[in-house]
Amino acid sequence: MLSLLLFSPFIGIVLLFAVKKEQTTLIKSIGLGTSALSFLISAVIYYYFTSEFTGLQFIEKHPWIEGLDISYFIGVDGLSILLVMLTTFLTPLALLASWESITVRLKEYVAMMLLLEVGMLGVFVASDLFLFYIFWEAMLIPMYFIIGIWGGKDRIYAAVKFFLYTMAGSLLMLIAILWLANYASTLPGGHFTTNLLTLYTLSPSIPMNVQVWMFLAFALSFAIKVPLFPLHTWLPDAHVQAPTAGSVILAGVLLKMGTYGLVRYCLPLFPLASFQFTPLMSTLAVIGIVYGALVAMVQTDVKKLVAYSSVSHLGFVVLGIFSMTEEGMQGAMIQMINHGLSTGALFLLVGMLYDRRHTREISQFGGLAKQMPVYATFFMIVTLSSVGLPGLNGFVGEFLILLGSFKSLFLGSVVYTVVAATGVIFSAVYMLWMYQRVFFGKITNAANESLADLTRREIAVIVPIVVFIVWIGVYPGTFLKPSTSASKQVVKLMQAAKAGELPKANFSIK
Repeated sequence: MLSLLLFSPFIGIVLLFAVKKEQTTLIKSIGLGTSALSFLISAVIYYYFTSEFTGLQFIEKHPWIEGLDISYFIGVDGLSILLVMLTTFLTPLALLASWESITVRLKEYVAMMLLLEVGMLGVFVASDLFLFYIFWEAMLIPMYFIIGIWGGKDRIYAAVKFFLYTMAGSLLMLIAILWLANYASTLPGGHFTTNLLTLYTLSPSIPMNVQVWMFLAFALSFAIKVPLFPLHTWLPDAHVQAPTAGSVILAGVLLKMGTYGLVRYCLPLFPLASFQFTPLMSTLAVIGIVYGALVAMVQTDVKKLVAYSSVSHLGFVVLGIFSMTEEGMQGAMIQMINHGLSTGALFLLVGMLYDRRHTREISQFGGLAKQMPVYATFFMIVTLSSVGLPGLNGFVGEFLILLGSFKSLFLGSVVYTVVAATGVIFSAVYMLWMYQRVFFGKITNAANESLADLTRREIAVIVPIVVFIVWIGVYPGTFLKPSTSASKQVVKLMQAAKAGELPKANFSIK
């Protein structure tokens, strides 16, 4: 099932080769239909997923490079299943949002979006470090072209900056992967391996000074992707220059790869180093929360404001992870989904407005609530979701993260919680202030008087996201349940590491 899901987008890519570039409607239909098929397959996987089981499910393992014990090894657990669903959910919506806005090289655009989906899914299902790295790097190529070909006027600069930042961190991670795999061969009875389950058992035997360097190599790559302050400078450029669908996928899924990597790799592979770097990572997370909010507050471009809000919101996720409590870990996992929904919807809505006015300057708007009441209603729901209003999805994640950080014995101070909580206030300030200036008051530009409200296609794009925004806010248990066992397992692992009770390396794991 996972292989079928992982490679289902290739069905659309192959079909595109047989279609002429002039057949635009057919090209769009192939992209939308293929991505919808991927979502249906992921829904079946989710239906049969057992939340109470802590290990990997739907496992597929086939030898790849047998001499080095490198395998095509994939599976999902509670840490990855919701992110897989988020990926397959947002991709068809992003393609539907591009139905009319992308007119240049449409065939290549749809192919790149489908190829990007393969890379993103691969990152979340890979259980072999070499396979994970292949997907991690492969995902960069289609996103580079999406920004560089279909982006704004400074698209080349933004695409190159995005590629170089991410590539720099990735190369250090590759060195760390090679070191880990080789280290396994130096242990009694060991051998060179990139099997993640086997490498998990090596952590007690890795010297502390080596763990520190390995943690830094992995964490730097993930921190760039989050992006964690002060490694965030590529993000606003990439978001502003990317087409709407690119921004949706970038904010909704790609940024989560960084936080997912911290939970999946940094903590369990290097638990002792994770403890040592907890104060630093948590401090950077809190700085990011406040800094992102303050910078967002002074933006004049709506899209850039939303981009900086991502820096703030992802800071909450990193704080939840390094609280190393069940509440904080659960909050981090659900907040990844919440941010993907809320910020993805904001970028979609901003894109719809840009298609009508070809500007994103806040000063160019005003009084839109009267001209576009349906649009204003959806924008308000998503804005309140981003702010963290109780009853909507944002509140659930932020509450659990703040609770987890407050209770955390690893953080050792409530200062992190207090400072992070101010980010919630700042979030309300910049989001509601922006909403007031865009939708209320006098119409500042005559061009706004003739703006049309949302079309049926645009409503069809936003409604599914709003449904989940309300669903998670009203009954979060549906979406907390899949990750409960896996989150508890990570916390127990960290507690065992702290107490020096981790089992020794086990090379019998196949």
